[in-house]
Amino acid sequence: PPPGCQDAELSGTLSLVLTQCCKRIKDTVQKLASDHKDIHSSVSRVGKAIDKNFDSDISSVGIDGCWQADSQRLLNEVMVEHFFRQGMLDVAEELCQESGLSVDPSQKEPFVELNRILEALKVRVLRPALEWAVSNREMLIAQNSSLEFKLHRLYFISLLMGGTTNQREALQYAKNFQPFALNHQKDIQVLMGSLVYLRQGIENSPYVHLLDANQWADICDIFTRDACALLGLSVESPLSVSFSAGCVALPALINIKAVIEQRQCTGVWNQKDELPIEVDLGKKCWYHSIFACPILRQQTTDNNPPMKLVCGHIISRDALNKMFNGSKLKCPYCPMEQSPGDAKQIFF
Repeated sequence: PPPGCQDAELSGTLSLVLTQCCKRIKDTVQKLASDHKDIHSSVSRVGKAIDKNFDSDISSVGIDGCWQADSQRLLNEVMVEHFFRQGMLDVAEELCQESGLSVDPSQKEPFVELNRILEALKVRVLRPALEWAVSNREMLIAQNSSLEFKLHRLYFISLLMGGTTNQREALQYAKNFQPFALNHQKDIQVLMGSLVYLRQGIENSPYVHLLDANQWADICDIFTRDACALLGLSVESPLSVSFSAGCVALPALINIKAVIEQRQCTGVWNQKDELPIEVDLGKKCWYHSIFACPILRQQTTDNNPPMKLVCGHIISRDALNKMFNGSKLKCPYCPMEQSPGDAKQIFF
């Protein structure tokens, strides 16, 4: 304080102001302490839930000697392809150098082009995708793809958004719809009808649905799907699919491993080519048809394929071998007797 003011008394007004300030500070500190207590309680519960539901040691379900030289090389190849798919070319090249993996430049080029086109689509630039679709038109038609039409449709809609200024250009661009008139007649009629409302704006017309922003995300998915199909690739990265499947299956595998060790029946799971229990990964992981024998309740394999009996019922080959008596076999579902040699292998 200034000299001579140490013993000065505060006026009534200043005293009231300071009292109010002290009260506000005290109330604020109490509120912060209360909020912190609630947050701390929630955070501590999250930590306990993580400790309860996540096993920090998952080595018990690992397979000893799994990553031998050939397996390690395959894993590196899958990782490199994943990085190529994500457009992380520098990371993929670094991994190739560190692992001693040689990748043909021709394997990288398609991914470079696809990522370039996808990045353009994400910022609503259609020209690179249109050029790619036109150059691959015959192959896209062969796989019954509508990608090129949908790209032209989006470009036409982008012209409509410019109002009457782009009317002449939109009419001129509509000529690109001619090759698709047979299969997309209704869509083309809608697009041409929207031209009537250019003056008042498409956003104020019955055609406002043409401006839906979700169609830009959809075109990215359609392009990825069709481009991968042309290249003979899966739409999703094999590494991502495998990792997701492992995350779903891991809790069940840890539990069954603990049960096996507790009951001391280690021979049930040899950890080589099969699991001791069936793990449901969900429909998104269904990539091919499967058949489970209704008699033995086991999924068929190449060594134990499904067999169609003369009567039309299907069982596994192991069930067939166990059921026939001499030269005759009686179907377990109908009374028809037949020769086991008449059964035919089924291919799904």
